[in-house]
Amino acid sequence: MATAADTQQQRYVHVREMRGDGFVEFDFSINDPELYVELILPETAFWEFCSSNRVHFLSDNQAEVIDQDREQWREASAPQLQQ
Repeated sequence: MATAADTQQQRYVHVREMRGDGFVEFDFSINDPELYVELILPETAFWEFCSSNRVHFLSDNQAEVIDQDREQWREASAPQLQQ
């Protein structure tokens, strides 16, 4: 059963790829677009998922900022090879 808090939390989707085999790769987050899970669904199920969750689709600019931040963290945590 959905609570008032559940309905007030904004849900975000960033589509990574609409694949040729009918699947959609996307990131899904609640409240904070920087904290997400990577999902894959058949296209029909994807649109149903988005509708039932009343998602907000991230713009290209919003997604780019998140991707840049993610890359900075990956680079910072990658082990440095000594020469």
